[in-house]
Amino acid sequence: MFDGYSMDLRWITGVFALSLQSLLQPAPAAFGAGTGRQTALGSNMFITGLGTAVPPQCYAQQAGWEAFLQSTLYHQLQPRSRAIIKKVLNGSSGIATRHLALDNLAQAFDLTPDVLHARFTRNAPLLAAQAGERALANAGHQPHDIDALVISTCTGYLCPGLTSYVAERLGCRPDVLTFDLVGQGCVAALPNLSASEALLASGRCQRVLSICVEVCSAALYFDDDPGVLISACLFGDGAGAAVLANSPEGKRSVKWNTSGSLLQPKNRDALRFEQKAGMLRNILAPQVPALAAEHAATVLDQVLARASVRREQVTGWVMHPGGRDVLLAMRERLDLTEHDLRWSAAVLREFGNLSSASVYFVLQATLGDSTPGGYWWMSSFGAGFSCHGALLEVE
Repeated sequence: MFDGYSMDLRWITGVFALSLQSLLQPAPAAFGAGTGRQTALGSNMFITGLGTAVPPQCYAQQAGWEAFLQSTLYHQLQPRSRAIIKKVLNGSSGIATRHLALDNLAQAFDLTPDVLHARFTRNAPLLAAQAGERALANAGHQPHDIDALVISTCTGYLCPGLTSYVAERLGCRPDVLTFDLVGQGCVAALPNLSASEALLASGRCQRVLSICVEVCSAALYFDDDPGVLISACLFGDGAGAAVLANSPEGKRSVKWNTSGSLLQPKNRDALRFEQKAGMLRNILAPQVPALAAEHAATVLDQVLARASVRREQVTGWVMHPGGRDVLLAMRERLDLTEHDLRWSAAVLREFGNLSSASVYFVLQATLGDSTPGGYWWMSSFGAGFSCHGALLEVE
């Protein structure tokens, strides 16, 4: 019995490996696929459309404090915990408002696994599809123009994955390639875009729709741990999407030049989710801002050196707004100014930390500003502990 099982397993594994190899091989010219190819120091991927979406309900941080005062949770937490929540919601956290998938803030304290899962199931496909529709409109394309759909999330789980529901909502072709990426946290946008780059470089796809969606209100948790409490006051709900192609397609050219990444498992416990009582509980250690800045600087230096680009040539900074302290650490470690990170700070102020979706919002805001063209640096960091960065060329 075991010999037969081993043979079946080897056969299945072999078929999967051949299928993946076939997927990533360049398509024959007769198929009429795209001609984009990745080079050692560059790629032929262009961001041709961007879209974002948030729930309609927008709550001021002060309103969150008032709702907490009226909740039964207020009396269940220790005085020190109450003081932490008061300081974050009423202090200079860099956040003024957050969009949350809650009809009212009292729902933030109604926490059971079933309630949270239902919140994710109801809102994640909707937000992802809305962001995707807006990215397609911005690019001037229809859903049937998309050859592959890549979606990242970490705040909930569905099987079949989000791609099934979003492809249906958008009206994608039945033969669209779908990839669900999970468990990467705030960093996920850059790995998502790197995977999309590989699909374009393979020649199998001409256009890819990249989406990151997080329903952070479906991952709420409260106890007396400071990191858990700060997380509950920091994150918002939203989705970001990008249409990616192997030519600029007549839009303002935003080319993905090259990228790099850094993974440090020794710091894994500083920032991650754990399962507790059937719910996601965020682990957020005090050293996260310093770790994020350190890793971001390392990836930046490595990629710029490989591309023979000097730091002073970078004219635009699209940084994940992890929080006020993260942005302050970035400014100090990367020798940036408040002006350099103005759009990261603006996104944080209006939306909070949107986890993996954040950099789409920052890139969209930066493109809408008077930021000079040239080399731009985009970076995200998060669970793992991991950091990714990409050098963009913007005209």
